[in-house]
Amino acid sequence: MTAESEPNFGEVEEGSGLDEAAALALLRDGALDVAGRLVEATNMTLYCSIRDGRHQAACVYKPVRGERPLWDFPDGTLAAREVAAYEVAAATGWRIVPPTVYRDGPFGPGMVQLWIDTDPEVDLVGLVRSRNPGLRRMAVFDAVVNNADRKGGHLLPLAEGHVYGVDHGVCFSEEDKLRTVLWQWRGKTLTREAVTVLAKLERDLDGRLGRRLRELLTAREVEATWDRVRRLLATGVHPFPSEDWPAIPWPPI
Repeated sequence: MTAESEPNFGEVEEGSGLDEAAALALLRDGALDVAGRLVEATNMTLYCSIRDGRHQAACVYKPVRGERPLWDFPDGTLAAREVAAYEVAAATGWRIVPPTVYRDGPFGPGMVQLWIDTDPEVDLVGLVRSRNPGLRRMAVFDAVVNNADRKGGHLLPLAEGHVYGVDHGVCFSEEDKLRTVLWQWRGKTLTREAVTVLAKLERDLDGRLGRRLRELLTAREVEATWDRVRRLLATGVHPFPSEDWPAIPWPPI
């Protein structure tokens, strides 16, 4: 990702230097200062510094007013979908989505997400084609949230080997819209770990997670999410590409 202006935060704490609770508190309550715009992003995506009395970090801010209208998703809902994706990811325990909140900012309400410094040595094409266990978990997550845009460029590999995923604004449609570059496990039996996590998600959707998602999505979208979890548990396999929807986003990277 490239910013229009070169940001300079001085001693900026890396995203991995904050634990989840501290990161969320910083994102919710910290002072947000816009440093530049990520010009490659489709919607307005601002590169910011955020600080409170104890911490300072970099983050991404996507105001609702900067969202481009889409024919298949309601206007002004992408930021909330990004936050909903984080909530589901947090419930899995897999650290798939960086800490993300919905809050007010210099250009109005929107999504604010912790910036993740990636390993520039990682070949994204090679990563996408790999059997990385973290990507297999992400493929399960994408099937749950019905991710319509899992591109290689939305993967954030860390030097330690962990891989985050970002850009979840086009998730949670009631219709099957799964488009991803991670089809290498299609039809494969779900791992025991995945089944355990999905069973937990099914319970959580009947409790706190379900209540939280209803604050961010429509009731029908939450029910559709629950249905996808149940379907994965019932079939016991990774989904196949749909015959009614393009299987791979464009461009794939």
